[in-house]
Amino acid sequence: MKTTLTALAAGLAATAALGEAHDMTLPPLALQPNAEMVTFEHIDALNACDWDRLMAQYPEEVLIILPNGVWVEGRAAIGDVFAGFCTPRADGGFLGATFVAEKVKTVGETVNVSWRVEADWLAEPYKGADAYVTRDGLMYVQVTTFDPADMKFAE
Repeated sequence: MKTTLTALAAGLAATAALGEAHDMTLPPLALQPNAEMVTFEHIDALNACDWDRLMAQYPEEVLIILPNGVWVEGRAAIGDVFAGFCTPRADGGFLGATFVAEKVKTVGETVNVSWRVEADWLAEPYKGADAYVTRDGLMYVQVTTFDPADMKFAE
């Protein structure tokens, strides 16, 4: 079973394999009109594995906090993680996963989402939650329970 840190490392390693397949030039920022729009743009871009749309939400000082207290900071590092995330399952990525928001509660500019992930390569849906801290139409912090070690993969 992979730990979160191992899964993160695998995502970063998969990024190196992308090489010429993906231009790692960070796109310009794309502001959203409110916190909910930032969040749902993130979920939609994640479901589409659209790296440019994902990265257009993150200012340089962005932080993602993973389970077990693992921090990933800065646009470039997070770009590496999402490039690895958006590779096929056979390569250790999560391409084809669909995140479905089940419950949403907004407090100020923080949007809290309970979600489930569905994919052909999962034996059962995987559930978790995120808190998205936004400001001025961008995402500054994401705290997530997403841990591939807890997923049940189809045989």
